[in-house]
Amino acid sequence: MTVTTDAAALWTATHAERARLADDLADLTAEQWATRSLCGDWTVEEVVAHLTAAASIGRWRWIASMLGARFDPAVHNARRLAEHRGATPAETLERFRAVVTTTVAPSGHTAAWLGEVVVHGEDVRRPLGIASAPPTATTTPVAAFFASRDFTVAGKTVSRGLRLEATDGPFVAGEGPLVTGPTLALVMAMAGRVPHLDELDGPGVATLRERLSTPPAAGR
Repeated sequence: MTVTTDAAALWTATHAERARLADDLADLTAEQWATRSLCGDWTVEEVVAHLTAAASIGRWRWIASMLGARFDPAVHNARRLAEHRGATPAETLERFRAVVTTTVAPSGHTAAWLGEVVVHGEDVRRPLGIASAPPTATTTPVAAFFASRDFTVAGKTVSRGLRLEATDGPFVAGEGPLVTGPTLALVMAMAGRVPHLDELDGPGVATLRERLSTPPAAGR
């Protein structure tokens, strides 16, 4: 399996996913903006504000923010979300559109920041009933990154001892009981999203379900 690690290509995909998400959310009602996402207790609007924050904070500001939060990610995320949330959902979306093409990030793990918008995009689309999946070429490097380490999500721990195989692309990882399905579903499972397990098949799914019995905290 050949997976791109080229930062420029990954940033191009990130920008495309941000723009696609902004377009998908352009006509939401107030009630839809207040819908609970798949990310903890956050609403759709709060997830979008979080994505704006993630696209607006570089390494040194991130370190300062984490120091101020005493290295509690939940406190850090809540403060940055509040900073970037608008007075109205329309303003929150406008702020997100303003960072669509930034390449600002807390670290050089570009695949992780692509994963941030892929996962959180699905976090809001699925509860809203928006069927709009990223291209497999976009989800494949995210899946490979998540399976290789615990960074923004505990993907390596979640998939430990399992063989993951995408049915729509080249992604494969690990050894053990087999788990097959769409690359996006595998990404979301590694990010801790239980609803996506229903899209997966194989003897390893039961293990994943057991490991994901605790919902993800907001921001992950």
